[in-house]
Amino acid sequence: MTIRIRTFDRADETDVIALWQRCGLTRPWNDPQRDIARKLSEQPELFLVGTVEDRLIASAMIGFDGHRGWVYYLAVAPDCQRRGYGKRLMAEAERRLSEVGCPKLMLMVRTENTTVIDFYRHLGYDINATAVLGKRLISDE
Repeated sequence: MTIRIRTFDRADETDVIALWQRCGLTRPWNDPQRDIARKLSEQPELFLVGTVEDRLIASAMIGFDGHRGWVYYLAVAPDCQRRGYGKRLMAEAERRLSEVGCPKLMLMVRTENTTVIDFYRHLGYDINATAVLGKRLISDE
């Protein structure tokens, strides 16, 4: 079956959050509704979902800051994985970022998630010798 990739619509919110939960992407310190609201305020056209036969089965939250592109919340429903849907979604993310002049795409994967690291390496992504630092400015709790 072919995946249809389109821009997120507000009506997708419940399905997207359920997808993220099924894929283990949500964390107690990140409110998914707030993450969606924040994304919709910045480059909403870069928030993608994938559907198969009208079922929402994939998502990717993409951003470009003028220097680098980033992908967050790439998810494919567990029962739909290993069918090329994630690869197609990443290709669309790369295409859209290339169109706006993005020279490099970055993403973060938890180091223990070796299956996902292997997925990205298969797509041509390399592990960079950098440390990602973070500081919470607004609490979601």
